[in-house]
Amino acid sequence: MFSKDIGIDLGTASVLVYVKGKGVVLREPSVVAIDKNTGKLLKVGTEAQQMLGRTPGNIVAIRPLREGVISDYDMTERMLKEFIRKVTSFRLFKPRIVICVPSGITEVEERAVIDAGIQAGARRVYLIEEPVAAAIGAGIDISKPDGHMIVDIGGGTSDIAVISLSGIVESASIKIAGDQFDEAIVKYIRRKHNVLIGERTAEELKIQIGCVYPRPEEQYLEIKGRCLMTGLPRVFTVSSSEMIEAFEEVSTRILEAIHGVLERTPPELVADISTNGICMTGGGSLVWGFDKLIESHTGIETHVADDAISCVANGTGKSLDNVGDMQDGTINLSRRKQMN
Repeated sequence: MFSKDIGIDLGTASVLVYVKGKGVVLREPSVVAIDKNTGKLLKVGTEAQQMLGRTPGNIVAIRPLREGVISDYDMTERMLKEFIRKVTSFRLFKPRIVICVPSGITEVEERAVIDAGIQAGARRVYLIEEPVAAAIGAGIDISKPDGHMIVDIGGGTSDIAVISLSGIVESASIKIAGDQFDEAIVKYIRRKHNVLIGERTAEELKIQIGCVYPRPEEQYLEIKGRCLMTGLPRVFTVSSSEMIEAFEEVSTRILEAIHGVLERTPPELVADISTNGICMTGGGSLVWGFDKLIESHTGIETHVADDAISCVANGTGKSLDNVGDMQDGTINLSRRKQMN
């Protein structure tokens, strides 16, 4: 075959592309920069992200995916086309592509993802649900009649699912994830310090000292922002315990969703989960202390998967091996029309 099958983790914050036989070959922020006047695509990915909040009037840097789904169809298609072009050299055949989607996706949103994939140059597009891909990527054998709980916290959505026999038994998909953590920081700093900070500064705070559970020792980070009283720049220090305060609402919503899924899960599977533990994946699971927070609330051992950010992409990639014979529950063949 001259075409490589491709797995794509189409995330709100970043896009990861897995090429069969090579692994994850591309990891770029899902941002595109375009010239408003001409409609010309200027930059995609990392270069476009550096332009966020810093562009002159005629250039706009946008994120075409919001809360795990396509908000700007045209831009998503162009971004996908660019990423697929980057990872596939000269080829005679169009690749088959498996794209990862949140478990709570609607038929209309599903159709948009399939169409965008076809327009971007795929021969055929398959969909796989995020928690299933995350479980495969985390090295869990999902084919057994054994319950596993996956908590995948991405950029735009958090997917919580109980998986057994290669399918989702019970799940919840909430539009509360990494982006909401950033927003919570911006709001908190504004309310507490009367200072306005940008999204990138908020993200830096989240990565450096962000936590949802008390750290063994307090950490501090000096940041810059614009004072709302004077309108002038201001430098001040933020502590990690302030981060717990800022994140409280967001982390509580995720905990409630986990609780809700556990309540609806059949008792036999809950028994399995208490033995196997809860597995966390996605960039949001790297916020310090998230596993400890879930463990303290549920009493179930919780761990963060190795290489949590790439789990979904790796799982999507591994599912390429049996794309032809996967169950309907795992890969969404039921609504897919034959497309060549």
